[in-house]
Amino acid sequence: MNTVQPIRDPVIIEKIKRDLRYNSERNYLFFCMGIYSGLRVSDLRMLQVVAVRNKTHITLIERKTENTRKRSKKKKFIIHPEIAEDLSKYIEGMDDYDYLFPSRQKKTKTGERDQPIDRSTAYKMLNKAIGRYGLKEVGTHTLRKTWGYHLIMTAPPERWAYTLALLMDMFNHSDQSYTLRYLGLTQDAMDEAIVRMSYPKY
Repeated sequence: MNTVQPIRDPVIIEKIKRDLRYNSERNYLFFCMGIYSGLRVSDLRMLQVVAVRNKTHITLIERKTENTRKRSKKKKFIIHPEIAEDLSKYIEGMDDYDYLFPSRQKKTKTGERDQPIDRSTAYKMLNKAIGRYGLKEVGTHTLRKTWGYHLIMTAPPERWAYTLALLMDMFNHSDQSYTLRYLGLTQDAMDEAIVRMSYPKY
């Protein structure tokens, strides 16, 4: 099984945003919320309108940690200024306890409507949107990894260690080498080192 990778190229990120917005405001904002907050898809899909209406931050206990031995604590994620206005317009007319990213289908077995977007639907949507640009190692963690990758890559060199520590806390990682591998940074460093290699020609 392939390791899920971040989207490294900012130009491709902007193209994906453009494509998604053209087809679906829901899918566009789902993607943007992921790359601007670092939330897991499992947390994104369960967000309700009340979590973002008239808010500057989203506060939640990550679903993966609430019933496990991992540290379970409330986390705050800022709603990025680049999408705040789009998000406000998107939720106009929605009730507070509507799911922010609702499924468009009713459940086959129960007939339920107004449910959150299914994880498999989110995966297919992301795979199609991202795969169009030749990126192969795509998964539900791609958004989270993209957020972390660009957070650290755009940090000034003197803030790199501090940013890595922040990411470790956000990801609930206890080992910085795991965080670096998770973000694909060790592979990037290896690739760059190999490309720089040069053997003398005789």
